[in-house]
Amino acid sequence: MRGNWKIRIAIGLIIAAFTLFKYCNSKEINPYTGREQAIALDPQEEIAMGIQTAPQMAQQHGGLHPDQRAQDLVDKVGKKLVDNSIARESEYQYDFHLLADDQAINAFALPGGQIFITQALFSQLENEDQLAGVLGHEVGHVLGRHSSERIAEAGLWEGLSQAGSVGGDMGGLISGIGNNKLLTNGRGDELESDDLGVRFMIKAGYDPYEMIDVMEILKAAAGPNRVPEFQSTHPDPDNRIEKIKESIQKYQGQ
Repeated sequence: MRGNWKIRIAIGLIIAAFTLFKYCNSKEINPYTGREQAIALDPQEEIAMGIQTAPQMAQQHGGLHPDQRAQDLVDKVGKKLVDNSIARESEYQYDFHLLADDQAINAFALPGGQIFITQALFSQLENEDQLAGVLGHEVGHVLGRHSSERIAEAGLWEGLSQAGSVGGDMGGLISGIGNNKLLTNGRGDELESDDLGVRFMIKAGYDPYEMIDVMEILKAAAGPNRVPEFQSTHPDPDNRIEKIKESIQKYQGQ
């Protein structure tokens, strides 16, 4: 029995070492943010994943909105943000979609440049600048390569959890730590995208303070029973507002 225990420990250590080596070997400097991050997919794989997944995501939100004038506005603002920012230098193919969903107040980006906003959120926005704030934030997710980074991190914690299970009874504990870490890093993604969104808005000539009003809209939509920050991938709106103000001060005048 003792010999089997030693073998299990050895196998667990091998799995952990291989997992860590693979994760560390996947790290690179993001040319658009300057941040080092582990990446699971190359840009072409991100683009292919986004294009493949886009129809399914649209279907889940009632399909595309039939109002072509509204879609044209989304396209116009999205193109203006891309053309006036570092996004135009990337390999990504940006497509902006207005979804018919009039219930879920949401916007999101798939890897590679597929960006969506629901009619429910679009109808709450008061001007073009606020729309630029929403879309700029989502472009930030694409350039930040957040989906690819989270896939790499999920693989890391899955491997370490497996190593813990093989080598002993630590798999559940490691998995719990990993889930908490992924939530924390998810909140970091949102703040980084807010920062990039402010930068894009200023470069494109939009009023960055309108992004603060977008946060107020999201805060009101969540209501008093919103999920506490520590349980969510999104930071509390009030914390995001403070960070947005800091970003505005940082980029204005550059």
